Amino acid sequence: MSRIGKAPIAIPSGVTVTVSADNVVTIKGAKGELTQKVDSDITISQEDGQIIVQRPSDQKRHKALHGLYRSLLNNMVKGVTEGYKLEQELVGVGYRATNAGNTLDLVLGYSHHYVFELPKEIKVATTAEKGKNPTIILESIDKQLLGQVAAKIRSLRAPEPYKGKGIKFVGEELRRKAGKSAAKK
Repeated sequence: MSRIGKAPIAIPSGVTVTVSADNVVTIKGAKGELTQKVDSDITISQEDGQIIVQRPSDQKRHKALHGLYRSLLNNMVKGVTEGYKLEQELVGVGYRATNAGNTLDLVLGYSHHYVFELPKEIKVATTAEKGKNPTIILESIDKQLLGQVAAKIRSLRAPEPYKGKGIKFVGEELRRKAGKSAAKK
């Protein structure tokens, strides 16, 4: 059995889980509501405050779906109770980030600004302190959407390995390369 798939998901107080007849799971919590369509082969049940995900057989496809849907449902439960937060740092001279509502305006060393319209499910905040790199803070209850938007923002100016300039996640360790001077001996 899948180690991830067979672990039950604890339902915290204040969270309601409903499974419709066509295998659509809806999870409501203090922060919001999320829905997920589950494959028809996988069965979702609730027993004494836990969500249990089961598969019909040991086929490779069923094993893969078993762990996948258990992880997705667990992320949904965590999202509606605690939420998710990602921080990105702009490293580079003259790099700036500002926001007005859900519109992010980025200056990344190009001849033009990048104006990035974020989905309404994501809250954005920017900070710019003297002596520190500008920071973009993204918050949402949907982990999948949050990761997708953060990856899109990062792709506008991915960190390069020589000077480390670009958009990186806070706390991310970059592999740095030595420049030309290291080649001479």
